[in-house]
Amino acid sequence: MRLRTTLFVLGAFAAPSLVHAQAPAPAAAAAARPASQAKVLKRAEIDALLARPDNVLILDVRRPDELQSIGGFPVYLSIQAADLEKHLALIPRDRQIITVSNHSSRSGRAADLLTKHGFTVAGAARAQDYEAEGGTLVKVAPRAPREASAEGAAR
Repeated sequence: MRLRTTLFVLGAFAAPSLVHAQAPAPAAAAAARPASQAKVLKRAEIDALLARPDNVLILDVRRPDELQSIGGFPVYLSIQAADLEKHLALIPRDRQIITVSNHSSRSGRAADLLTKHGFTVAGAARAQDYEAEGGTLVKVAPRAPREASAEGAAR
């Protein structure tokens, strides 16, 4: 009889592990988030907007390492997605904005945030798709480290 009690107790402790193992994966949780309302722009649409540079602003919301490894547009404003709401005052309101990320997840959220705050957003761009569709991205080279001057090293 004692053996059965022990097995039951072990089974009770094992059950939560089984439930935990069946929890939804992070990807499934991300899929449950509402999709962005921003239009995802194709290369031709982006190029048409860029043909009028006085009327458009490229806002790249990626990290600097992504700009270095993947590349970006030749002229852009860089504000990482996580910092965007803190820096809205830096963004001109007199231009259409194209938000850029690698696959449009972050750029879609950024476009939605800007729209909510009254900015004119043309849409969200996928940098990697733009390049795959024949567009040209510019690789951003990392800055070379500064060399310490002889005067600064003596201090």
